[in-house]
Amino acid sequence: MDRIIIYLCIFISCQFSYSQSDLIQIKQNPKIDTLIKLKKELNKNLFNLKIQIFSGKRDKALELISKHTKNNYPGSKIKLVYETPNYKVWVGDFFTQLQADRKLLLIKKTYPEAFIFRPKPKVQNEEVDLEKI
Repeated sequence: MDRIIIYLCIFISCQFSYSQSDLIQIKQNPKIDTLIKLKKELNKNLFNLKIQIFSGKRDKALELISKHTKNNYPGSKIKLVYETPNYKVWVGDFFTQLQADRKLLLIKKTYPEAFIFRPKPKVQNEEVDLEKI
């Protein structure tokens, strides 16, 4: 009987105790907002790693795209880019060197001349829409 009274008292006392309030106040340094804006601006200018598998004449580049790359590398972004005087075929859009290295190992089996690079932001190049070809 004593145990029941003790449990009952504990249960009733728990009903009236408050361990948390519903008001949350966050104090944040105003410099954090400045850092977030700076980070967003830097990410806009970030050029991702790509793999070049071909550089040469347009017809050979188009043939390479139609016959090999669309079937061999599903899910990879493929670009045909014109940089005077050659057309170049680029595969991928990698954010880390590790991702690019893994893909390069697969691509080198078919295209041993392939290499990883980071496009320069100041180079003006024309991208050709592959859907229209």
